[in-house]
Amino acid sequence: MTDRWTPQAAQEFLDDVFAPWIQAMRLRVDTVTETGIEMCLPANPDLIRGGGAGGGVVCGQAVAAAADTGSVVALAALNGVFRPCTTVDLTTHFMRPLSEGDVEITITALSNGRRMATTRAEFRAPGGKLAATTTCSFAYLDL
Repeated sequence: MTDRWTPQAAQEFLDDVFAPWIQAMRLRVDTVTETGIEMCLPANPDLIRGGGAGGGVVCGQAVAAAADTGSVVALAALNGVFRPCTTVDLTTHFMRPLSEGDVEITITALSNGRRMATTRAEFRAPGGKLAATTTCSFAYLDL
């Protein structure tokens, strides 16, 4: 297996490969660890729920998209190369609203096998409280 990517290499992959609407989220890779990545979903008014009742809260679709995208980046960074994969399952649990501001995301590879990989993402609201978690499963397509 190739060496892990640097945060810069992971960011370049994120910036070069994903769809324009993912780019508009402005996800930022801060750290590549032995088990995953730490990233940031910067404050972005385009990701805030509309309407008076939901104002100031990051929408759930942004959380799911960030988890899925970040997981693919984390797996590529850990593998040292992008392995084509497809999402098999994505489960999200919301504990509290993600208030507007920079959201810290920690993605950990729970398993990274020959055919499948599973990740866990934790979303922390400004102030550090855990607001949401996801578990993502991927099938590798390069067999």
